[in-house]
Amino acid sequence: MKPALCLLALLPLLAAAQSPPAAKLLPAQSEIVFTSRQMGVPVEGRFRKFDARVAFDPRQPETGRVTLTVDLASVAMGAAESEAEVAKPGWFDTKAFPQASFQSSAIKAVGGGRFEMSGKFTLKGQSRDLTVPVTLAQAGGQSVASGSFVVKRLDFRIGDGDWSDTSLVANDVQVRFKLALSGLPAP
Repeated sequence: MKPALCLLALLPLLAAAQSPPAAKLLPAQSEIVFTSRQMGVPVEGRFRKFDARVAFDPRQPETGRVTLTVDLASVAMGAAESEAEVAKPGWFDTKAFPQASFQSSAIKAVGGGRFEMSGKFTLKGQSRDLTVPVTLAQAGGQSVASGSFVVKRLDFRIGDGDWSDTSLVANDVQVRFKLALSGLPAP
């Protein structure tokens, strides 16, 4: 085989060697929960449907890529009337904007199984840069990526109109996540 052809044959193998392994989300063991405050009282909700595309090696985090999509119509708040309200245009507007997403642009290790993941968070047609602290733990053949961050709801036009008064509904919304994954290598 000619040297040039031999090199071409090796290119896919070299590219695969540099790509981090893909992990599979285990939805039944995963969760995305948020807490807002309405007149000072915490109100918790969760999303029942979401997906994560994760290609990550904890030994080479800078090569990793993460895409998370959340089905906004899958919100669960414990009351059907609350769930119907947040689907409306003044809140999530799920008909026009059915998903929220996060696309990583950089991942760096900060030590002790902890990472900082930077990227674009998009919600209701608005995109903002976001850096998310993530802790990665392994147990029983699976990995768990967990963390939390704060979203300013008004940056994303969540709670337009009368609800934009932050004395009624706080601007800060705490988001917590736990993503159970299979297929990630050990650190």
